Amino acid sequence: MPDELIRLEYTVPGDDFTRAGEASADMKQSLKKMGVPSAAVRRAAIALYEGEINLAIHAGGGQITVWVTPEQICMHLEDQGPGIENIELAMSEGWSTAPAEVRSLGFGAGMGLPNMKKYADEFAIESTVGVGTVIDMKVNVG
Repeated sequence: MPDELIRLEYTVPGDDFTRAGEASADMKQSLKKMGVPSAAVRRAAIALYEGEINLAIHAGGGQITVWVTPEQICMHLEDQGPGIENIELAMSEGWSTAPAEVRSLGFGAGMGLPNMKKYADEFAIESTVGVGTVIDMKVNVG
């Protein structure tokens, strides 16, 4: 991005819930230091946290890249997981494929994708079964 102020990159390990949330917490701190308005920081942190948890639960981990411009916080999540068979169904609140052991830890309530869309100003998802999933989210700064 030509007017990019900062670029952050994270690797999310799969099935490691002790580290889940590290990327979103680091991004949040970076945005605060940059003076990004708190409402935008909050929305971006929630959206990224939900994505980060999904990478850990469903995809065996993945990569996150965040670009911050004067206008937007752009978040790109990519994995080589199993992919999503039915995106429309996966976007339904409460629908989840999380295993019982994950749910027993308090994750997998089926709100990840709906919350990502809710808190982002722009949300796009592409998924191919057997290949993986790519999610792009943007939160407007102003």
